[in-house]
Amino acid sequence: MNEVLKKIEVFLADGRQHHIVTPNPEIIVFAQKDKEFKKILNEADLSIPDGTGIIWASKILKGDIKEKVSGTDLMEELLKNQKSKCKNQNDPSSSPALAGHYGAGISKFKIFLLGGKNEAAEKIAKKFSNIVGFTENINEAVELINQGKPDILFVALGAPKQEKWIHYNIDKIPSVKVAIGVGGAFDFISGKIQRAPNFLRKIGLEWLWRFMLQPWRAKRIYNAVIKFPCLVIRARITH
Repeated sequence: MNEVLKKIEVFLADGRQHHIVTPNPEIIVFAQKDKEFKKILNEADLSIPDGTGIIWASKILKGDIKEKVSGTDLMEELLKNQKSKCKNQNDPSSSPALAGHYGAGISKFKIFLLGGKNEAAEKIAKKFSNIVGFTENINEAVELINQGKPDILFVALGAPKQEKWIHYNIDKIPSVKVAIGVGGAFDFISGKIQRAPNFLRKIGLEWLWRFMLQPWRAKRIYNAVIKFPCLVIRARITH
């Protein structure tokens, strides 16, 4: 997580716009059939492994990915850091990776929330003073984002919709320096849906918890826990 936060610190300071993606096994499977989506994922400025399946695949394919960083965890870390920073610039509980961002005299960054359902974004916005706006309506998003002038944009439209929206709209929202697709993170952070217990997440069984809460996700879970491993094994054999 610290490496990711340090990278985001650089992104916020370099004056350019950056797209961060959070691929999980389900997203990788989907991208095999959607060339446009696959291209967007491959061209992202930073790709964060959101799932223990990605770590497993990296080991099988002799990669160097060592740590899972979910979109929900990353979003929570950034929000938590900002909340504590707003209260106390010297709060030791704040993320050390972002401390340099403030130590350099850069003002606290602003956040906008796009997507989610059933007022999840609104519930989150009430908890954090640095959230400058939110909307579930993509048709009004560009206008509202430009009014709020956020530095960071979290988009929770689900994949691949959120990644495609960022790809095709980021140049229309110039204040945004970091845009991240975070899937169902709004539901978890707002408390709408309970996250799996830590021990299930650590052993890679968060999918089982989500299946119990949302059985309609059966096809998506099948792609993640059955189809994805098959793709990885085939790639290992053929390369």
